[in-house]
Amino acid sequence: MTTRRHFLAGSLAVLAGAAVPPRRRFGIFTRRGEKLRVGVIGVANRGRDNLNQMRDEEIVALCDVDARYLETAIREVARSARGYRDYREMLAKEDLDAVVVSTPDHHHAPATALALRRGLHVYCEKPLAHTVHEARVLAAVARDSGLVTQVGTQIHSRPNYHRVVEAIRVGAVGTVEEVHVFCDKSWSGVDRPKELPPVPEDLDFDLWLGPAPERPFHPHLHPEQWRRWWDFGGGTLADMGCHYLDLVHWALDLRGPRVVSAEGPAPDPRGAPERLHVRWEHAPGEGRGPVTVHWYDGGWRPQDLLEERGLSDWSNGVRFLGEAGYLIADYDRHVLGPEARAQEFTPPAPWIPDSTGHHKDWLAAIHAGSGSTSCSFEDAGTLAETVLLGIVAFRAGKPITWDAALGRVVDCPEAEKLLHYEYRSGWTL
Repeated sequence: MTTRRHFLAGSLAVLAGAAVPPRRRFGIFTRRGEKLRVGVIGVANRGRDNLNQMRDEEIVALCDVDARYLETAIREVARSARGYRDYREMLAKEDLDAVVVSTPDHHHAPATALALRRGLHVYCEKPLAHTVHEARVLAAVARDSGLVTQVGTQIHSRPNYHRVVEAIRVGAVGTVEEVHVFCDKSWSGVDRPKELPPVPEDLDFDLWLGPAPERPFHPHLHPEQWRRWWDFGGGTLADMGCHYLDLVHWALDLRGPRVVSAEGPAPDPRGAPERLHVRWEHAPGEGRGPVTVHWYDGGWRPQDLLEERGLSDWSNGVRFLGEAGYLIADYDRHVLGPEARAQEFTPPAPWIPDSTGHHKDWLAAIHAGSGSTSCSFEDAGTLAETVLLGIVAFRAGKPITWDAALGRVVDCPEAEKLLHYEYRSGWTL
């Protein structure tokens, strides 16, 4: 009987002498009219959906630390693809044009940086990075490479977000001074499991840990509970912040906060809190004054929202507040208020182009050699940096002042230490 572990061992043995040089196209796809040669890192759950979106291209190689997931993806989606457990080996050996990264957060930056430096276009799931330092590095590498990049904030491509951005920019609520973002999800890591079951036979847990500190295995980590723990994820804010705060940054053209503060339960050194309130203070920008953005999760939300007629049923959303009214939105709907403002406002003619699909836009840009996508690493890097600074402020236990030009916290040594961590041996950024 052939076990999954034997299946992988055999696949890797066949590849032992198959090393190939990187393509290094740097933003130009040279075989126009042909399919892209794609490698996918992480092929189950969120990764499976991303993999399915690559079906029209040539899926050359798949990588996953879990043999069950890898075998299933090859059998059901990409029968001719070669299988790997270690993406470093895949990127060294395979002749690829593009890579999709769908790993837990702590692998996003190492995998993405390696692919970019080998001249490969990259689609990476949100958040782009696990640390503020990683977000900065990836944005810089992507900018210098000229490669086509896209972050998996798929909601960015929905028409509802387009209409909200257009409305805010033409003054639907007047000058925006404050925004409240609220999410009812809670990824809490406060209650740590005590039992230590054995590592499943199909899982290479050392590779799963990758650059992160060594920790014992527990089913809470794989496949999805890792979001609860600082070593691997960033709780609810890192999971959902890039989806909802993306709308705020896009509509108001925010480029980074100057002061960040947070409140919630006492910070735990290992796990994310059950609820969190973060406040980002942004300096004035072109055509607008200063803006304060609030984030609430775990069931917290602005108290006055419960008192506003017709809004109490919104469990997740973004509320822009201006001197002329408010606009509240989620993924697929938006409401302008109060009623008098809604009646007098005429929405502008749409000018943001419709998307053919978040993944398709990335693939089309590669084929066209244009390098233009809606969520490039340069833009998404700033968003990820802002989100992650909220976690830094919470864990530091005090407000922080951020110098975006220098990329450092200027008034809190405890926070400065949380901008990055030392990778385990064998892993690089």
